[in-house]
Amino acid sequence: MICAPIIGKNPNIVLKSARRAIDLGADILELRIDTLEDHDEVQQLIIDIDYPLIATNRLKSEGGFFSGSEKERTSILIKAAEYADIVDIELQTQEKLREKVLKASKSTIISYHDFQKTPSFEELLNVVKKEKKIGDMAKFAVMANNYEDTLTVLKVILEVQNTIGISMGEIGKYTRVVAPLFGSPITFASIDKQSAPGQLDIETTKNILGNLR
Repeated sequence: MICAPIIGKNPNIVLKSARRAIDLGADILELRIDTLEDHDEVQQLIIDIDYPLIATNRLKSEGGFFSGSEKERTSILIKAAEYADIVDIELQTQEKLREKVLKASKSTIISYHDFQKTPSFEELLNVVKKEKKIGDMAKFAVMANNYEDTLTVLKVILEVQNTIGISMGEIGKYTRVVAPLFGSPITFASIDKQSAPGQLDIETTKNILGNLR
């Protein structure tokens, strides 16, 4: 599936971006709750979007924008979980709070991000195994500093099924269209603005995947 991250400060911007992503052919959307200025209308916003959706309220330490407490952050995700198809929650989230989000969710992605480097194959495999024990899908996004790093990412997603693996940065750009061939169930593509380094746009991703399949 091609997932388009939806980023915006208010419902009008979010809805406009969501409609555009759907028109461009995104299979599922990721609502980046952490980019919203007001979190009180998240449930209504998901209802209004009315499309398969991942709810994410990303931590600042993992590339997000949410500046409140962890209790606030996870409480918002719990509310979103009532209407979202999937909820993304970080592996590093405090276990007690994470469990509450998991219980409220229909399906979950447990995620891990490193914007500096790509850990070793053994380290990433350990991360993924931890994630798989907790949620339905494992996800990791790591920065590629050389092509060997990109091969590490592909090797991990080939090793563990139902794992979303992303190699960020210009060097890792090609993995966004190759990863699905290695078993990654979701790849992320942008509308206009990238939500992560090296992200391709929806149309390009769709065209390349269409030719590869």
